[in-house]
Amino acid sequence: MAVDSPNLTSSGTSGSRPERQKLENWLNKSMRIRMTDGRTLVGVFLCTDCDCNIIVGSCEEYLRPPDSQPKEDPRILGLAMIPGKHIVSIEIDDTTVPQGSENLDGSEAASVSACFDHPDYM
Repeated sequence: MAVDSPNLTSSGTSGSRPERQKLENWLNKSMRIRMTDGRTLVGVFLCTDCDCNIIVGSCEEYLRPPDSQPKEDPRILGLAMIPGKHIVSIEIDDTTVPQGSENLDGSEAASVSACFDHPDYM
């Protein structure tokens, strides 16, 4: 038995909520996440929740920013969950995404305070 979702239009796409559409556009994109302890994680965005926790796949951990000199080898984490309270900024990793792609809020990096606001989480 099929159940109609109130968040889907007749074409099967999500409603007009720009936050949801932006998150859906980021699915399976490489993201760079800076954490409060100075580490940087680079991985494929898979999902988030109402607490701004983020799940990334094929994740690599850098103790210094990946673009710093001298280059360091990353530690391979694989699938990782990053607690929202430890995230300083998130951006699309432009080393794997064509130039001109937006970051979370169109700026250099986005604050976690602009976290996903989905009605199912309220």
